[in-house]
Amino acid sequence: MISQLSVFAENSKGAMMKVSKAVSDAGVDIYNVVTNDSAEFGIVRMLVTEPEKTKDILTEQGYMCKLDKVLGVEIPDDVGSLTTLLDTLYDCNINIDYLYVSYSRDSKLPLAVMKVGSSDEVEASLRSKGYKTV
Repeated sequence: MISQLSVFAENSKGAMMKVSKAVSDAGVDIYNVVTNDSAEFGIVRMLVTEPEKTKDILTEQGYMCKLDKVLGVEIPDDVGSLTTLLDTLYDCNINIDYLYVSYSRDSKLPLAVMKVGSSDEVEASLRSKGYKTV
């Protein structure tokens, strides 16, 4: 399981730069970031080298932050590998709250990062089908 930091930030010019600067000024490395927006605010989901420290720093600067456990699943760097993973999850009757694809620094493979209910069960199910989870 991976600790993912979600940061709620204004949907305004420079907002992402301010979050990134606060994190980098603290010496923390962002190795994945994905943003979702709405009219008034955005959700910045980040995988960072020091999730707890990053949460504390951004909270001190007035951001609302939340740490979540997400599941990372390595998939081959081949056409259709995400579809194969999604088909496996469907066959196991697993609902995905959200998903994005990143790359694993260790294996250099695509990494499907997902929020699912009952993560431990999903992780065990995927491992039994030959997937490597992080």
